[in-house]
Amino acid sequence: KIRKQLILDSALEVFKAKGIENSTMENIAAKAGFGTATLYYYFHSKEEVFAAILLNGWEKLWEELEPVIKNIKSPRKTFVKVLLKTAEVIRKRPGLYEFLFNAPKKINFENEPWKKYQSRIYGIINSLLVDGIKEKEFPQIDSQLLFKAMGGLFMGLVLMGNKKKSMSENDIENLIDQLIFDPSK
Repeated sequence: KIRKQLILDSALEVFKAKGIENSTMENIAAKAGFGTATLYYYFHSKEEVFAAILLNGWEKLWEELEPVIKNIKSPRKTFVKVLLKTAEVIRKRPGLYEFLFNAPKKINFENEPWKKYQSRIYGIINSLLVDGIKEKEFPQIDSQLLFKAMGGLFMGLVLMGNKKKSMSENDIENLIDQLIFDPSK
C-alpha cells in the first residue's frame, strides 16, 4: 500500500512536470526510486497510473463530502458546507486537486471508476443549486451557468488564493452574494 501510494505521488509529479503524453513508466519508476519492473507489478501502463491518481483523489473527496451531503437541510447552507469541506480537502493536497480538476480535460478515458465519484459530486452540487433556486435561496439564474461560474471562482480562490488562511462560511456566503447579486433586492 505504501509503495503504491509512493508510485502515485511520484507519477503525479512526473505528469505535472512532463505532461501525460511525454511521461513514461520509466520516468515514474525513477521518480519513485523503484525499478520499472516494480512499477509494472502494480500498474500495466501510465494510463492506468493516471486513472489511479484520479480515482484516489475523487474517491477521497467523495468520502469527505458524503457526510455533509447526507444532512441536507437548506440547499444553500448545504452548498456552502460542501464548498467549505472541498476547500479543506484541497488545501491538504493542492497539487493533487489542481491536477484532478485540470487533467481530465486533456485525456478522455471512457467508463473509468473515478468518473462515478466526479459525476456524483458535480450532480449533487448542481442539484443543490437547482433546489436553492426553486426555494428562492439563490436568485433565478441558469443553474449550469451558476455552477460553472462558482466552480471557476471557487477553485481559483482555493488553489491560487491565500494559502495560509482557510476559507470561512462567511467568505463563501460573500462570494455567492457577489457573484449572484440580485438587483431586484
